Amino acid sequence: MKYALIGCGRISTNHIKAAVNNNLEIAAVCDVVPEHMEAVLGKHGLKDDAGIKRYTDYKKLVEEVKPDLISIATESGLHGEVAIYCIKHGINVIIEKPMAMSLKEADKIIELSQKHKVKVSACHQNRFNIAVQETRRALEAGRFGRLSHGSVHVRWNRNQEYYIQAPWRGTWAQDGGALMNQCIHGIDLLRWMLGDEVESVYGVTRQQFHSYLEAEDVGIAVVKFKNGVVATIEGTTNVYPRNLEETLYLFGETGTVKLGGTSCNNIDVWNFADETEADGKNKGLEEETSNVYGNGHTSLFADVISAIREDRKPYVDAYAGRRALEMVLAVYKSQKTGEVVKFPMMEFASTDMEGEF
Repeated sequence: MKYALIGCGRISTNHIKAAVNNNLEIAAVCDVVPEHMEAVLGKHGLKDDAGIKRYTDYKKLVEEVKPDLISIATESGLHGEVAIYCIKHGINVIIEKPMAMSLKEADKIIELSQKHKVKVSACHQNRFNIAVQETRRALEAGRFGRLSHGSVHVRWNRNQEYYIQAPWRGTWAQDGGALMNQCIHGIDLLRWMLGDEVESVYGVTRQQFHSYLEAEDVGIAVVKFKNGVVATIEGTTNVYPRNLEETLYLFGETGTVKLGGTSCNNIDVWNFADETEADGKNKGLEEETSNVYGNGHTSLFADVISAIREDRKPYVDAYAGRRALEMVLAVYKSQKTGEVVKFPMMEFASTDMEGEF
């Protein structure tokens, strides 16, 4: 299967690694900064591979190479535009989070993917973590009993040096703040685990320590689900002096689970009323990861490849990407209006927050 990567920044190494691990034919890479392409290819020993073309214009890549699968890892503000162009050309896509910066753009991606019969996967790779998959299995088996509540905490550090590396970071048009960039994976897991169908969100965001940004560096929200479950979200880049944790708590009548580690890759608590011998392996489970993005990209790529071949929906499809985006935009809208935001949300964009701080 012919593959290409558009965007060769910080996350791109995970995409190339996943492509290599899945034996994809890496046909081309694209970035407006040629050095970025050489750096990521060099990291994986592919710099001298004569078969890999380099492009600074993604449209040229699409038209000349015509890959079967493209992954999009540009700055967030371009995800929607690039995805729509690829889809219109009949190409299957994996879109880094967030899948778009507005609900209108997300809906367009979904609509066009159906029209052009291509597969779209939102890159929420943490769903494939061993700890997350074990928790999902327990949930689907009814081991939690009736769910009570849950919470996600993404307590990380991002300093000025991080934002200087890429000036698009922290802008409303190209990135959003801590919730959209750093916390959306945890928010995706929370919504997915607690029933997906949300009734309302009330949120507050602030810009405490990053005055050189447009967007928030801390966000807190309360979520009501239609099934009666309630949840909290806490996301920040203000933790001194380094990343502290990404944790997901699920509380049920007959089960309690706490996932931790840098990307919900560990099981810190695993308690069920119907304890089995097999539970022993999950208590204290730690999945080693090479960086904060975890190991899920390889599994996500494998699933998308299978989805293309079997003509089925990807495990993490475009609707999943829209739901995660909707959650973040709901917190933003609540901050802007000071009101509870009812679901479903039909239209809101990160740029609607311009001038908030």
